[in-house]
Amino acid sequence: MIPAPPPSASPASDETHAPSLGMLLTMVRSEMVRAIEAELAGQGLDLSFTQYLILKKAHQLSAASASELARAVELDGGAMTRQLDQLERKGYLRRTPHAQDRRALRIELTDAGEAVWQNTASVCSERVMAAAQRSLDSTEQAQLYDYLGRVLLALRDKP
Repeated sequence: MIPAPPPSASPASDETHAPSLGMLLTMVRSEMVRAIEAELAGQGLDLSFTQYLILKKAHQLSAASASELARAVELDGGAMTRQLDQLERKGYLRRTPHAQDRRALRIELTDAGEAVWQNTASVCSERVMAAAQRSLDSTEQAQLYDYLGRVLLALRDKP
């Protein structure tokens, strides 16, 4: 377990004893990405973490535009197009014309994409999240979620 730096410690001493908050968050994210990709591969799925996120958001949003999905998973338009092309080739999603706007396309999961999400990808994610939190009791899990949510809001609300 990585000890929290004491509140009175200077930033320079934080780095010598424990990783900074930013570094710790980066390391946690990297380990979660690695673990989810390993779980997916272990289930025989050829999905990157980014593709997993796109499937998750496409499932949550039902039919969405490519730009809505790109914002949801924090990708630029070009990167999103490449990922959508790959997922479409794999048979997990399709692009359909928007009902009200002929210029726009809606992205939706195919039956195969929905099955992959429901039967495998979401299960892999649940296993990784459970493993990540196994040393926390339910109160600590709720606190962690609250703390991280507040940090995210604070960063998004910067001047």
